[in-house]
Amino acid sequence: MMASTWLIKLILSHLITDFILQPRSWVDERNARHFASAKLYLHGLVTALLAWVMTGWQYWDIALVIGATHILIDGWKSFRKQTATYFLVDQLLHLLVILGCWTFTFRQWSALQPAWQQLNAQPYTWKIITAFVFLTLPAGILIGQFTQQWRDQIADAASLANAGKWIGIIERIIILALVLKGQYAAIGLLVAAKGIIRFNEKDRPEIKTEYLVIGTLMSIGIAIITGLLVR
Repeated sequence: MMASTWLIKLILSHLITDFILQPRSWVDERNARHFASAKLYLHGLVTALLAWVMTGWQYWDIALVIGATHILIDGWKSFRKQTATYFLVDQLLHLLVILGCWTFTFRQWSALQPAWQQLNAQPYTWKIITAFVFLTLPAGILIGQFTQQWRDQIADAASLANAGKWIGIIERIIILALVLKGQYAAIGLLVAAKGIIRFNEKDRPEIKTEYLVIGTLMSIGIAIITGLLVR
């Protein structure tokens, strides 16, 4: 119980310091001056202090690690373009540091082998993992191959396909989770909502409409079939 509470507190402190206690002016100065920005180190100090308060005074070394790595990660990100990809990478690195600190503080390494053996003895877990992985890029590439003839006839096919790729991945993951939980009515609501949003445009070329409808139906169908196979 203490270990899980400790981890949640560290995540909470990260959310507070990175999104609430960090003014936009600090971010702008960091992006402009990089490691020469005083606000970068001030932000790292605030992050370390709150992590220290949240976890307890005896974990001062963990607070130092989190503060130092936070400065390095944010400094590295300041040299990159301000895109969603680098934002996600930045947040992932921060969370990996938190998980690493939690693991080295509370996990008993002798228990890892029995835990791994127990995981290997549960084929259903591996089925679920395989299904989620399949429904990301592999399923997207499969759908792209089958819809190639329609995509080749569309002027802005590249941008349309790129946006559709990420929408499709999120859509299939949500549908798989709903199928595994047996929430088929929710899938109907998801499909209806997407239909209202995506197919309500006027004066859309017929070929583009066909491409979107076929791609959507294939995406939904593959996700549902995959979920049923796992079940």
